[in-house]
Amino acid sequence: MAESARVTVGGVEVSVDHLIGGERVASERTFECRSPLDWDHTLADVARGDASVAQRAVAAAVQGFHEWSGLPVGERASALRRLADLIEARNDDIALVETLDMGFLHRSMRERLVARGAVNFRFYADMAEAHAEPRWPARGTTHTVQRMPAGPAVVITPWNAPFMLATWKVAPALAAGNSVVLKPAEWSPLSASLLADLTVEAGLPPGAFNLVQGIGAEVGAALTADPRVRRISFTGSPETARHIGAAAAANIVPFTAELGGKGPLIVFADCDLEAAADQAAAQYEDSGQVCLAGTRLLVDAWVHDDFVEALRARTEAHVLGDSRDDATTIAPIVHPDHLARVEGFVERARSAGDTIVWGGRRRSGSLHYEPTLVQPASNDSEIVQREVFGPVLTIQSFSTEAEAVELANSTRYGLSAIVYTNSAERAERMGAAVRAGIVWTNTFLVRDLAAPFGGCGLSGIGREGGNHALDFHSDLKTLIHANNTAA
Repeated sequence: MAESARVTVGGVEVSVDHLIGGERVASERTFECRSPLDWDHTLADVARGDASVAQRAVAAAVQGFHEWSGLPVGERASALRRLADLIEARNDDIALVETLDMGFLHRSMRERLVARGAVNFRFYADMAEAHAEPRWPARGTTHTVQRMPAGPAVVITPWNAPFMLATWKVAPALAAGNSVVLKPAEWSPLSASLLADLTVEAGLPPGAFNLVQGIGAEVGAALTADPRVRRISFTGSPETARHIGAAAAANIVPFTAELGGKGPLIVFADCDLEAAADQAAAQYEDSGQVCLAGTRLLVDAWVHDDFVEALRARTEAHVLGDSRDDATTIAPIVHPDHLARVEGFVERARSAGDTIVWGGRRRSGSLHYEPTLVQPASNDSEIVQREVFGPVLTIQSFSTEAEAVELANSTRYGLSAIVYTNSAERAERMGAAVRAGIVWTNTFLVRDLAAPFGGCGLSGIGREGGNHALDFHSDLKTLIHANNTAA
């Protein structure tokens, strides 16, 4: 691999260049990468890609696709397992870089999120290798369905939990035999560069995995518009998804998008109220910058006041501080622009007559925003209907199960929901009635990787996870042989 410009982040060396065709590639222009833990300090000046870089990366992916897709599935799986081993060996380095770059709690990074990256690669390596082609008789013939690698895939990832979410998307694309061009978010690009180094160390052929850094409108748009790209996988905002979807449609390219949520956390009077309050307070962690968070608290009127007091006590126990300190429970907001966006939502809610029950202020001298609870004047309030993506919860009460369902389904989002009840029958009814890609009962963030993942409405299109992801990254072929065909 060619020498690249590198910086030291928390004692860890990180390249600031692209990776194209197995080689590090610089750009004439750069963009600043700063840490939300110390915004006055520049972590790195990162290569700022443009349309020419995008074209070069896709060309490399086209070449890499031929070699990578031509390998037996067992060889591809072995390479991905080597990559998983390397991620585990570098867990602490990746976790620290990502904490400094993006701000999430170091404890969560090193104990859970980075390790999940290794799990993602092993899971899809195993699943691809174990795949059995469906085969059945029909009208004197035998039908067989095969997966064909689709071609170069563009993967665009968000700024929150960027390493884990990159591996979640890259792993099935590579396991299916596709080559990949990864474009990470410009607010948190550094851990993707560490992943790029590891793909080379794991022995992936040049061009099988490519990394392009830069601003979405400049390089991301060029990647998604390239007619040589055969799959696009995106996580981010609905606004950006509309542009990517238009580019995908122009080239007739399958496109999957996970676009965030406005999940309800529904608390029934028969539940373990203490556990429900614990779960609600946990939604503030990582400053609410989690798409699956249950940010709309819908509480049975019979226990509303008791629940608020239990939640208040837990909220007051939160510690806003340095994400590297294990005593910290709420991280800073990723970027001043996003902090201003969160603050704007709360100020507009205040002006519109919604009640700020607690919080509603930024912390002086940092990018922290206080954990905030808003009681809206109406279900039509902006704070209820739009994704804030910050440490801001709303609370509303309901009197009947039907009313709870109506409130839960009253936004244009549909990614996830959380239900707290001790009734198995109610859990089944709510699971069926709430419109969301995932509904948890008496738990949260527990999910088998084989399950489909995605949302309804503004929460996205398509499904990832398990065979759903491998099918997405494949072109399916049906072979039909007459039963008298010679062996």
